Amino acid sequence: MRNENRAKRKGAANVRAVILAGGKGVRLHPFTVNFPKPLVPLGDTPIIEVLIRRLIRSGITDITLTLGHLSELIKAYFQHRRTLAQKINLRFVEEEKPTGTAGSLSLVPGLDDTFLVMNGDLLTDLDFNALIRFHRRQKALLTIATHVRKVKVDLGVLEFDAKHQITRYLEKPENTYHVSMGIYVYEPAVLKHIEKGKYLDLPELVLRLIAKGERVCAYPVDCLWLDIGRPDDYAKAQKLFAEKQDAFNRV
Repeated sequence: MRNENRAKRKGAANVRAVILAGGKGVRLHPFTVNFPKPLVPLGDTPIIEVLIRRLIRSGITDITLTLGHLSELIKAYFQHRRTLAQKINLRFVEEEKPTGTAGSLSLVPGLDDTFLVMNGDLLTDLDFNALIRFHRRQKALLTIATHVRKVKVDLGVLEFDAKHQITRYLEKPENTYHVSMGIYVYEPAVLKHIEKGKYLDLPELVLRLIAKGERVCAYPVDCLWLDIGRPDDYAKAQKLFAEKQDAFNRV
């Protein structure tokens, strides 16, 4: 038992993962009107399978999918992917109504140790072992993986005073932000801040924890990361996956 606990502290092996796969994928319409976003393909492989294969490579095989929109199609897909299913302990939790990116966790039973949560529409080569080790070193209640995103305004931006006199002219300015990657490490104690069956998104949960004086940490990392819920990122992901398919598909 002592050796098992030491192994858990070292990295991702034996950590349970929850993949949030219940969204409607509104940003990807019309592709996702009759098709669940987690099954949107990169090449001929659904993004949800690409993500699960990355988890397996990190030693994470206990995986729960929270489902909502078109859940039966996702379940049917994995019923036909028996070779993949044999490598993992795959469970499904279905929401009767949307409860948000944090609220859905209250429906998942057995989250009684450090666990990983992520959106089901990501392409990333993030080192999950390094993320979890960081979280434990920081003794955080919640850790959010963050990525640098540059946002360019393709217009001239004006600043002017109360008398309408222009004080500054910025031509196509570019700002840099640290954005959430949609990948999180939780301690079970977070769950007491989530009311079962009530809608709660992650930003509200983070603000709630901060207000309570809890330790919430950011994990800045320079890695490949694309949110395929964004049409422009999905196009980039298609190209990148075609170039590096073996790196993502092999377990």
